[in-house]
Amino acid sequence: MNIRSHDSALRGDLNMQAGSHAHGTPRTVVASARQDLRPAGRERLIVVEDDPVTRTMLVGYFSENNFDVVGAGSCAECRQALRARTDLVFLDVQLPDGDGFELAKEIQAASNAGIIFVTRRDTDVDRILGLEVAGDHYVTKPINLRDLLARARSVLRRRSIDRKAARNHNSIAFGDWIIDLTRRELLGSDGKPVALTRAEFDLLAALVGADGRPLSRDYLIEVVSNRQAEVDIRTVDALVARLRRKLVGSGTPVIATVTGVGYKLALSERL
Repeated sequence: MNIRSHDSALRGDLNMQAGSHAHGTPRTVVASARQDLRPAGRERLIVVEDDPVTRTMLVGYFSENNFDVVGAGSCAECRQALRARTDLVFLDVQLPDGDGFELAKEIQAASNAGIIFVTRRDTDVDRILGLEVAGDHYVTKPINLRDLLARARSVLRRRSIDRKAARNHNSIAFGDWIIDLTRRELLGSDGKPVALTRAEFDLLAALVGADGRPLSRDYLIEVVSNRQAEVDIRTVDALVARLRRKLVGSGTPVIATVTGVGYKLALSERL
């Protein structure tokens, strides 16, 4: 599924948008005014995209997938939409009134929203800059909507884990280790940090946050897919193997395999 296959189907929607603008009421203002009517439990997402076809496609698709979505065609409209609580922002790099990388810095300073760059600029320099500045993912067009949905859910789940950790005084103890989900640190019984890659930490944090429930390999693929181009079941299995080698000391396996499902934390947690 990509942009080209949606163009003709969206023309009617674009005509309706044009009619709204003709009456002097920007869509972003309308959406912001309605934010108090947002159904409880739905994450709020802003699509910052100057191309009306792409913007309408993304707004429609994510609305159908139970998100509360606001469209913004410029930096100014994005700033206005950010006045209400926001969980995630899809951000184009080239905007008519500013640079997407600079806007990302503003978003990061003003809110706790996740940021996924969605853009045609696909050079390595742009990709690295976007991830270093503030981005959780960097997606190039044409857009695969199902892939983008998976990435969005992955970012929101990871941030939910971080918020839970903050409410629980930032750290959780299990076995001989303490994991601090806000500082993204793992400490051994001697108080010294255990070196983990980002993917290893994200996978371990997901297992700790599951309260002993088994997590499927497919779920863990989403958890560790951040900033990695190719993630599959073999990647998850390799990460688990590396964690098992690093988490030794108690004599009890830290991560247990659940046949036909995936993995779970084998040690009891203590707060």
